[in-house]
Amino acid sequence: MIREVEEKHIAQCVKVIRESFLTVAERFGFTAENAPLFTAFATTDDTLKRHFELEHRPMYAFFDGDTVVGYYSLLLQADGLCELNHLCVSPAHRGKGIGAELLEHAFMAAKERNCRKMNIGIVEENRTLRKWYESFGFVHLGSKKPKSLPFVCGFMEKCL
Repeated sequence: MIREVEEKHIAQCVKVIRESFLTVAERFGFTAENAPLFTAFATTDDTLKRHFELEHRPMYAFFDGDTVVGYYSLLLQADGLCELNHLCVSPAHRGKGIGAELLEHAFMAAKERNCRKMNIGIVEENRTLRKWYESFGFVHLGSKKPKSLPFVCGFMEKCL
């Protein structure tokens, strides 16, 4: 079941984010040393608390009972744009359609906030993830190699 995140869920959300993105890090050889700003290593309770308390980002989690097993947030931007952040499912709960359910929920939550377009950044090399997002209507806009990361970021967008 997808519910809005409350402050008491922050630590569980961080755990799911870090576990989920760690599988990507391991697959592509990212470490805390060569990619300290990668989501698996950079996401902390303080980061999510700032998103929750100061930025008031819409944050949602997929719960299995009282346990968070999936997560996403939206960064609301100007001109009807929003950015999908940290969409993830714990490795132990993958393959059950939770990611798709969270993504469809994100589309609905974005539309309710008058967003017309949703953007997302991914590891460009992650062809499987890119194809997955494309299957939901995202279009690849281009890529860029940030100086602070050891990989190329791919940028995608979907009209809502």
